[in-house]
Amino acid sequence: MNTITDVVMWIATNIFGQPAILIGTIVLIGLLVQKKTTSQVLSGTFKAIIGFLIITAGADIISGSLTVFEPLWAEVFNLGSESISDFMGQEAFTGEYGSIVALVMSLGFLLNVLLARFTPFKYIYLTGHMMFWTTTIFAGIVVQSAPDVGFWQLVIFLSIIMGLYWTLQPAIVQPFMRKVTGNDEIALGHTSASVSLLAALMGKWLGNKNNDSEKIKVPNGLEFLRDSNVITALTMGLLFLTGAIVVTLRNTPGAEELVASSGDQNFIVYSIIQSFMFTAGIAVVLVGVRMFIGEMVPAFKGIATKIVPGAKPALDSPIVFPYAPNAVILGFVGAFAGALIWLFILGNTVAYVFVPTMIVLFFHGATAGVFGNSTGGARGAVIGGFATATVVAWGQYVMVRMLLSDTIPDTAMWAADSDMFILGPIVKLLAELLFV
Repeated sequence: MNTITDVVMWIATNIFGQPAILIGTIVLIGLLVQKKTTSQVLSGTFKAIIGFLIITAGADIISGSLTVFEPLWAEVFNLGSESISDFMGQEAFTGEYGSIVALVMSLGFLLNVLLARFTPFKYIYLTGHMMFWTTTIFAGIVVQSAPDVGFWQLVIFLSIIMGLYWTLQPAIVQPFMRKVTGNDEIALGHTSASVSLLAALMGKWLGNKNNDSEKIKVPNGLEFLRDSNVITALTMGLLFLTGAIVVTLRNTPGAEELVASSGDQNFIVYSIIQSFMFTAGIAVVLVGVRMFIGEMVPAFKGIATKIVPGAKPALDSPIVFPYAPNAVILGFVGAFAGALIWLFILGNTVAYVFVPTMIVLFFHGATAGVFGNSTGGARGAVIGGFATATVVAWGQYVMVRMLLSDTIPDTAMWAADSDMFILGPIVKLLAELLFV
């Protein structure tokens, strides 16, 4: 039994735990079953891995600039934070429960493949880092809800939950994914699915489909605004500049620390450069997506044909960004504005200080913006972003108030994503019914 467990753990760590390797393996298998030439197999596999790593590099650039953006606006609005002294740190949680998370990822993925093979839900979830985080957060919820749950009870329970989630989540969103992409070749495999679905529905009800964000008419003198990179730079530049000016005019310890973080460079100039870094990150992601899709879709057809007939790959959220780059920014702006509004409302009603996690607000708000635009145009994109902020704000409040325990990783408070906020209470209820 230990040998089998060790093998599963190795696979979970070195394949599922390395998204680029997982993607490369899938493409390799897909090309091999199609009996492609050695040259085609090597070229397709390497380009898929490189494309995915380009996406990752772009996401890292975006995240890096947001690590400046977040404390900047936290200082502008004097954000405090909930105490996390009663929470187990992520490193400690992984040390104690990491083997369970790895086993659940492996068994849950196997269940996903089996369900795709033998049910009408032909989707295979390939977003490895989301598989890890969702499993980690849900493991924490179960352990907190049922402290006496056994090792294999926890593994089997979570494997079923994750296998079902990774199979059904793409299927539920796919009708609107087809509107976004114009085809049925890929699916969304990301924890922003709930807000994307909500954005598409709200866009349909409240938006204007005829006013597509990508076809907004501008005067001849403003033709440069048709370039999504320019729009992104202008929008983020304005937000960074406004925040930087406010911070430099303050004499608080937090403001002084932020200004000092730019070193010898003027803080306002430093902040403007970060807005361009953010824009560069978006551009890099789009290049990676095009390269990745160009290899992933044809290779996956081999798997769909030979192993899981009709299966579609469910992929990370940036996969939808090239279909509506302007909606990406509108979604984020809507999410950012919504976060500020809910920060004020929550603080003055339930006395909770909402901590907007900019990385979540961007990737989820941007994805929701694309879906909102597909049914409700530019207005739908903004509404989708606002809906994202609403789910994240209230979800964080419920998560923190509901899960305060020494067995929960601190990331459950602020790193949790939209789907986790919505499904978390359901997982908690099931765990209590079965194991308490």
